[in-house]
Amino acid sequence: MTILQIKRGKYMAKKSGSVIYKCSSCGYSQPRWLGRCPECGEWNTFEEIVIDKNAVSPAGRGSGETKKAKPIELVTVKAQNSVRLSTGNEEFDRVLGGGATKKSAILLGGEPGIGKSTLLLQTSKNIANAGAGILYVSGEESAEQIKDRADRLELDCKNIRLLCTSRLEDCLDAMDELKPAFVIIDSIQTIYSAEAGLIPGTVNQLKYCANEFISWVKNRDSVLIMTAHVTKEGTIAGPKSLEHMVDTVISFERNNDDIRFLHAQKNRFGSVDEIGIFSMTEKGLVTIADPSSLFLTKRSDKQPAGVACTPVFEGSRAFMVEIQALTVPAKASLSRVYSEKIDSGRVSRIAAVIEKRCGLSFSDQDIYVNVAGGIRLTESSIDTALAVALYSARTDLAVDAKTCIFGELSLAGEIRPVTKTKQRIAAADKLGFTKIIAPQDAEERVLFGGLKDVVREVFRS
Repeated sequence: MTILQIKRGKYMAKKSGSVIYKCSSCGYSQPRWLGRCPECGEWNTFEEIVIDKNAVSPAGRGSGETKKAKPIELVTVKAQNSVRLSTGNEEFDRVLGGGATKKSAILLGGEPGIGKSTLLLQTSKNIANAGAGILYVSGEESAEQIKDRADRLELDCKNIRLLCTSRLEDCLDAMDELKPAFVIIDSIQTIYSAEAGLIPGTVNQLKYCANEFISWVKNRDSVLIMTAHVTKEGTIAGPKSLEHMVDTVISFERNNDDIRFLHAQKNRFGSVDEIGIFSMTEKGLVTIADPSSLFLTKRSDKQPAGVACTPVFEGSRAFMVEIQALTVPAKASLSRVYSEKIDSGRVSRIAAVIEKRCGLSFSDQDIYVNVAGGIRLTESSIDTALAVALYSARTDLAVDAKTCIFGELSLAGEIRPVTKTKQRIAAADKLGFTKIIAPQDAEERVLFGGLKDVVREVFRS
């Protein structure tokens, strides 16, 4: 859009990139700076404005003008505490770092059918009940489909404003009119604008539409949540730059059961270590606030060989997990490692340490490793428990069910200390573990030494 100026009785069209001066008090503009506005009489109110047809500013979408950016002294900037808005979901708020930050953009990725729309519809109900304005934009489902889901989940849909469209311009017009505190876009791959073509989901469409939404919330006290599909490799579909444009990237995953995991891959306003755990039921997603025993297998018989229990930390919470290992003779003399929830490279390294330091061969074995409950483990503290599980599977010697093991394992076979030892021991005590094997600086009831000492202590008859 061009800005028209009256000069000598003629209309002069301003070209993109040119500069005008505009009064911040009354909006009067002219090509030169003046100390006093001739329209309203205010002094020192003229600001330098750049004509930019792509500008998105508080002056309004498509106004074609934006303030010229100028460098400032960092020391003169006043820090502001981020204001957070609760989603009404304890686990969702935990992953976000205590709630959604105003003027932030959140990207939620997950495979089809995992429950992204269910989570956001339940979140919409919580936000609406709290009195905050919300706009739910759906480009994939009709209003009737969304209402059917809400009825099935027995959700109160009052105060939820629903917009079923794929046109970016319709979305922005509704946002300008309603000025909601939360804007949910489900999903960003379905939104298109004629400015970037007519086919949704292309690289240009994703970047253009996401930038328009993000620019809108950055100029207002609103929160933007966009859902995105994932590829077969588990990464968010579309250009990788979309992840750099937003403030928070959240991944929604599941195990083979009805358990769902929500964790942040990027968070400018909080930690990425927190994890949210949900159970999918007939009434939707139910939060699991205390996952202490969720990842332990309940057995009436003796614990089988190849199983070891260890405490892990996910954000601020410690809970016990069960590592399962199985070794079988390799086929065609080529050994392989099968591990999804623990990095296969780590499994191979631990097996090599056992072979070197304990004299137990794995070179002719196929190794299978699993984590009960389907949670993905990345902590170094699981090294020792993984080593014990592999040793147990290879020798067919079972670990006592009340034994807990943790510690980082070095290539020299040494057990290195890990952080938050007291909390790990407390988590084990809570679930009735009576024997705790841990690095030497832990506390009482711990083992001093390396991998050989651990193996000797665990399998002592």
